[in-house]
Amino acid sequence: MRGELLPGDVEIDDGRIVGVGVSPAGRRGIAVPGFVDLQVNGFAGVDFLTASADDYRRAGEALLSVGVTAYQPTFITAPEEMLLEALRAMPASNGGPQIIGAHLDGPFLSPQRLGTHPPEHRRDPDVGLLDRVLDAGHVTTLTLAPELDGADAVVRRARERGVVVGAGHTNATADEAHAAFDGGITTVSHIFNAMRPFTQRDPGVSGAALARPDVFVQMIVDGWHLADETVRLVWAVAAGRVALVSDATAAAGAGPGTYRLGAVEICVTDGVPLRGDGVIAGTALTMLDAVRNLCALGVPFEGAVGAATTVPARLLGRRDLGVLEVGRRADVVVLDDRLEIISAASS
Repeated sequence: MRGELLPGDVEIDDGRIVGVGVSPAGRRGIAVPGFVDLQVNGFAGVDFLTASADDYRRAGEALLSVGVTAYQPTFITAPEEMLLEALRAMPASNGGPQIIGAHLDGPFLSPQRLGTHPPEHRRDPDVGLLDRVLDAGHVTTLTLAPELDGADAVVRRARERGVVVGAGHTNATADEAHAAFDGGITTVSHIFNAMRPFTQRDPGVSGAALARPDVFVQMIVDGWHLADETVRLVWAVAAGRVALVSDATAAAGAGPGTYRLGAVEICVTDGVPLRGDGVIAGTALTMLDAVRNLCALGVPFEGAVGAATTVPARLLGRRDLGVLEVGRRADVVVLDDRLEIISAASS
């Protein structure tokens, strides 16, 4: 399935799709590709920066129950040894959703746009540190502030090593952002959040990204990070290259309480994780709710599903994810007409 609904069943054999639109349709529901979440700090009480193999298994089961069949564990800014240990502990597979590879959200971030990242562990761009981290485990995405001195060299090295690089937690101007996109950065993390504000004469990295059809836009749609009008604006400008991300923390799928986000303690009340000083610290969002929220704002069902499946897979250059096609992985979610999950399977 690539953006259209087809009548009939999906036929699966030995973990692969062998038929799409098979007649007669024998079951109720709508089969869609499994969700691909590019930014998951934690889930179901588990923080991935300190997770064990059992923690990954427990979080994976909970992620699959809300439709996620592939994801990137995300590690926020932390001491170097903590990052290295987290990468070494990340399993290649845990029998649930596919672990695509790690998303390093830092530590090469703007001191002006840190959000909840601990300032004491922020680092200026350092190719040596990048190499040490990449040597420790499988990293697929790096988020950094491209305006920092030395960022160009880090971007080049990351791309040489097969890592997708995004701009985030950045104070970049539009000119700096365009230079970064020309230099190999292909996406922006959680647009408008932890970025230089958009103004009429200084649109910043958000404005530059929206103006360029070659840049993927990642967006958190939880009702808190962005106003409804902002979400609609982003969709109107960039539909087809918008990737939903949950930015979920250990609080997602776990309810109110106190949790960890790396070295930061967060508390969840009214569904929003907050640091002690009131700064928003990730989300308690699921990808299923992100899709529902996008649909509730008037985005067509097919487009909302694509933003959680096909687009993030394209961002990663993964043709085997985010689609229902013959020969592809049988990562399938079946939804009813209320967008409740009937079943979810990851091959």
